[in-house]
Amino acid sequence: MAASIQSLPFFLQILLLHLHQSHCKTLNTISASLPLHDGDVLFSNNKHFALGFFRPGNSTRRFIGIWYNKVSEQTVFWVANRDRPINDTSGVLSINSQGDIVLHCCSNGSSPLWSTNMSTTIFDNTTTAKLQDTGNFILLQRLNNRVLWQSFDHPTDTLMPFMKLGLDRRTGMDWVLTSWKSMDDPGPGNFTHRIDPTGYPQIFVYKNGAPHWRGGPWTGLRWSGVPQMINPYIFNVSFVNDQEEVSISFGLRNMSIISRMVMDPSGLIQRSTWQDRGGRWIQFYAAPVEQCDYYGACGANSNCNPYNTGQFACTCLPGFDPRSPADWFLRDGSGGCMRSPGASTCQSGEGFIKVARVKVPDTSRAHADMSMSLKECEEECLKNCSCTAYSAADESRGGFGCLAWYDDLLDTRTFSDIGQDLYIRVDAAVLGTQEPTFVLNLLSFNYIDSLGPYC
Repeated sequence: MAASIQSLPFFLQILLLHLHQSHCKTLNTISASLPLHDGDVLFSNNKHFALGFFRPGNSTRRFIGIWYNKVSEQTVFWVANRDRPINDTSGVLSINSQGDIVLHCCSNGSSPLWSTNMSTTIFDNTTTAKLQDTGNFILLQRLNNRVLWQSFDHPTDTLMPFMKLGLDRRTGMDWVLTSWKSMDDPGPGNFTHRIDPTGYPQIFVYKNGAPHWRGGPWTGLRWSGVPQMINPYIFNVSFVNDQEEVSISFGLRNMSIISRMVMDPSGLIQRSTWQDRGGRWIQFYAAPVEQCDYYGACGANSNCNPYNTGQFACTCLPGFDPRSPADWFLRDGSGGCMRSPGASTCQSGEGFIKVARVKVPDTSRAHADMSMSLKECEEECLKNCSCTAYSAADESRGGFGCLAWYDDLLDTRTFSDIGQDLYIRVDAAVLGTQEPTFVLNLLSFNYIDSLGPYC
């Protein structure tokens, strides 16, 4: 608007700006008779959240988004028309004759830029849209107070408290975070953060669809590859894995805390909390940040140990040798490791060596049985010559359940003081030469992970 009135006399500019500002209003709901124009703001009842039009970073384009109303640095955590921006201030968010929330702009004619697209036959005067006190934007059928659509089912780049990350197995709805293209463009970027339900479910960051970072499977207390989650002071964590869904969500123990997890345009998954006194976001956790965080950094059947100061971080698991010793010598472990020549691990007196404090290997092809004890898991694995390793599936209550691998072991890494125990199948010769617990050069290096909260 400012650009279009600069050629007018100063008093007319002031008059037009006053008329524009007087048009802007604050809303509690959006209905067929009460749309939201660019400049209007829809507030949650507690005034903690606001929905309206915004422009990201240095961009001049307009988007519908939700942000924290009481955070001085505008922080948008949900965007509706993320890949269909508006080039001026003509945008209108309203409810159409089918009862859907729709976004129009004057230059676009009758075709909406974005819609909830419920394809219902509900008349527009029986639906309304509001912003809940959790930051969830909902389409509500007023006659029975039924939620027809909610923004929490369609995350953008941010996981909010009480929002789910995962998969609804009944409907196929995928709750996934997708990064912005850049700080100036909220369009879908290259990185996604999601739960992979294949095999035994685990958490990933993908880059253009390929694994970039793996947080590992749920251990009953945390993701296997995220020891920082052991801190219980901010969140109540709920993990569900049944026939209906696999998901994780986080409730706040103290509702005055403002916390978020973001899939960053650069590929970092970050957890931060707002510090009102300093007027800034304090980051508690980010990944990937070191070599061993990246998926498959050392190839198959290896372990990545970031605490090997001055040494190569990649180490073959017990019973395995570098596939390419020359590359290994040059500190390129991407080729991974293979079973040592001449090894016999099938009914030949073989056994298991424990590798302590690790993120367990990729579980997408692992088998889980929650009814087994760890001893029963060992016995079952030993019976099957294809079983290469096993671990307790759940760390809680002293550990229970069985995770068993029947293929190459991918993306294992060591932690300093918190991690799972992984039992590797080795032949009788290796079994007789190794210590019962295989701790990869950790004993001489004292390192303590930061225990800030993850999600």
